[in-house]
Amino acid sequence: MKAETPGQVVPGVIQAKKTYRLAFIAQELRKNKHYYLLMSPYMLIFFTFTVVPVVISLLLSFFYFNMLEFPRFVGWQNYSRLFLNDDVFMIAVKNTFMFAVITGPISYIACFLFAWIINELSPKVRAFMTLVFYAPSISGNVFFIWLIVFSGDSYGYLNGFLMRFGFILEPIQWLTDEKYILSIVIIVQLWLSLGTSFLAFIAGLQTIDKTLIEAGAVDGINNRWQELWFITLPSMRPQLMFGAVMQITGSLAVADIATALAGFPSVNYAAHTIVTHLMDFGTIRFEMGYASAIATVLFLIMIGTNKITQRLLRKVGE
Repeated sequence: MKAETPGQVVPGVIQAKKTYRLAFIAQELRKNKHYYLLMSPYMLIFFTFTVVPVVISLLLSFFYFNMLEFPRFVGWQNYSRLFLNDDVFMIAVKNTFMFAVITGPISYIACFLFAWIINELSPKVRAFMTLVFYAPSISGNVFFIWLIVFSGDSYGYLNGFLMRFGFILEPIQWLTDEKYILSIVIIVQLWLSLGTSFLAFIAGLQTIDKTLIEAGAVDGINNRWQELWFITLPSMRPQLMFGAVMQITGSLAVADIATALAGFPSVNYAAHTIVTHLMDFGTIRFEMGYASAIATVLFLIMIGTNKITQRLLRKVGE
């Protein structure tokens, strides 16, 4: 048999490694077949309705497709049009990043702080307060309430209050004045931000091993802030990662609040976001190739921001 020289791999060795790897995978599948069987319905639904549409959208972004004619390959034309010729998209990007930079970190920190405070309460009070803080995120009439608050006539709650105490002399058109629209959308989004991440943080805080706190006290941790930084946050890394993903996704994908409060499109595109731009071309103009390009750009932005956030969270407690 020919001796193997350094840096040279015998083809038989490669084949043996591949065979061993396949045999190992087959053995693991047989060993854990019940787990994979239980996971298969979810994985099938996830692959069919998430993975496949994302791949199709990515491919479709290189085509012109108007839902009537057969898709026509145009290469990078959709992307060049998006970044070089679409001024409204640039407005949408600016609004989206401004919205995400303000609401993302504030809502994330607020979710954790409220969860941390509520977790210190007794179980019954904790359950009640959790419901109180979580309720706005699942309320179906939230937009109707805020439309009344920011109504542009004297019967609007905010205008009525300001006029009653002499701050203004005539009603302000809150939802049709571009100076106020984005700020109002940000306020409403912050009010709705205590959602899934808030529940995840509550659950994570309740699963922290109490012996770690006792051991920390022996090692010199003598106040709650040190306990938070060196014990609580490192023990909650999975929940912190999940919360970060949810908050980033929610802040970058805002659309319903903007359209409900400011209309579609909003005045001078003051509340126009990437998702509402996507809705414009995908559901109204039916330029599916161009809409797919917008969706791909948003998808890449979300992945990039999630990666950056995860790197930052890995340093917590170090």
